[in-house]
Amino acid sequence: MDCFQTSPSHSWLYPTVILCLFGFFSMMRPSEPFLIPYLSGPDKNLTSTEMTNEIFPVWTYSYLVLLFPVFVLTDYVRYKPVIVTQGISFVVTWLLLLFSQGVKAMQAVEFFYGMVTATEVAYYAYIYSVVSPEHYQKVSGYCRSITLVAYTAASVLGQLLVSLAKVSYFYLNVISLASVSVAFLFSLFLPMPKKSMFFHAKPSKDIQKPSSANAVLEERQVDETLGCNEEKHPSEIPTLSENLDDSRWSSPKPKNVALRVFVQWFQDLKECYSSKRLFYWSLWWALSTAGFNQVLNYVQILWDYKAPSQNSFIYNGAVEAIATFGGAVAAFAVGYVKVNWELLGEMALAIFSVVNAGALFLMHYTTDIWACYSGYLIFKTGYMLLITVAVFQIAINLSMERYALVFGINTFVALVIQTIITVIVVDQRGLNLPVSIQFLVYGSYFTVIAGIFLMRSTYIIYSAKCQNKVPSSAINQNP
Repeated sequence: MDCFQTSPSHSWLYPTVILCLFGFFSMMRPSEPFLIPYLSGPDKNLTSTEMTNEIFPVWTYSYLVLLFPVFVLTDYVRYKPVIVTQGISFVVTWLLLLFSQGVKAMQAVEFFYGMVTATEVAYYAYIYSVVSPEHYQKVSGYCRSITLVAYTAASVLGQLLVSLAKVSYFYLNVISLASVSVAFLFSLFLPMPKKSMFFHAKPSKDIQKPSSANAVLEERQVDETLGCNEEKHPSEIPTLSENLDDSRWSSPKPKNVALRVFVQWFQDLKECYSSKRLFYWSLWWALSTAGFNQVLNYVQILWDYKAPSQNSFIYNGAVEAIATFGGAVAAFAVGYVKVNWELLGEMALAIFSVVNAGALFLMHYTTDIWACYSGYLIFKTGYMLLITVAVFQIAINLSMERYALVFGINTFVALVIQTIITVIVVDQRGLNLPVSIQFLVYGSYFTVIAGIFLMRSTYIIYSAKCQNKVPSSAINQNP
């Protein structure tokens, strides 16, 4: 692991290029939009019920079980070993997908893919330990952008190979295996970091606190005008991190450093979530991300139900490419929209949650595959737009370390919610609903989210109007 931590690692450019190459090839998987046609076709011959109720829930459960220990170990082992583990998990996933048969084997595929998603945090956190703070924003933008470009390019490539070259789904998976294998090889060349955020942190005198915009570890890059209060310069806004005792890292004792880290995590999280604004944005993040992941996990099964791949031309790759590109454009564009997010943020969350609910209801009720595709485009674009806003609103007043904690907890809560939904709605031990009915449930779920934030936004706007009336009435009473 340490054999490549030589002179190139002293430059921010070398680890950035290697990490971006890893990110590109790990996401260059043209078979992914066509997973369900592959599994239901002659290669695997699995039924919709087996995929929906027996195989796919394993990913959710394994992701939940692995997330917290991986989150802790990622920092403790300083990122690179976890990235290498992700590369190995990618390779094992596609080897099993290509050469194994049966429900049990596909459940093993889902388990290893759960390992892939659980270890993804290392990809976005790694760069903060090997580059200087002035490069954080630029480098994190590169790392995020390259994955979006790769996913879009892979979707387009898969669609072209299927529609024009008539390439079988098996060979699409061979291409994906080759790509993730290259990603694994690149992971070996990453320099081994000498520090991490928590367990191997620098003494406080050496730490440079990044700006709030730089604290966004792995989400979309947002223009710094987004959601800022025009009456205050960002440097004048008090942050939740100002009273953090940075000296806790100055002389940790080896025997109790882990305990100190966990205690400090608890104290930091308690203080962070005491902010109502941060709490409600985090609540939306967790609730919506749970629903979003659930929809992504089962949407291909719905498409196959509406237009069976064995009897129809399918355009899953094109739809995924358009949805990803549209979501990225929307996320970028929202950075140039000047909105008082403190006053109207919850209203925006409510409105777009209604839109997402409507898109899911459309996907449930329509019998036309193109209408179903359109609903998915609206749903994914709306989520990517709002998650960008949510990330910035949460990160704006947090240090990088605290943002990492809040992100981890929000992700874990989202996964717990998704697991509950899976157990109740999908699993054989629950309601065991068919996929068409599931999307009716998901639409109702987003309707509930919209109701929560509609009530919250109404309260905020009403309170703001009342506060404005009090000063004006006092002025009118003065002689």
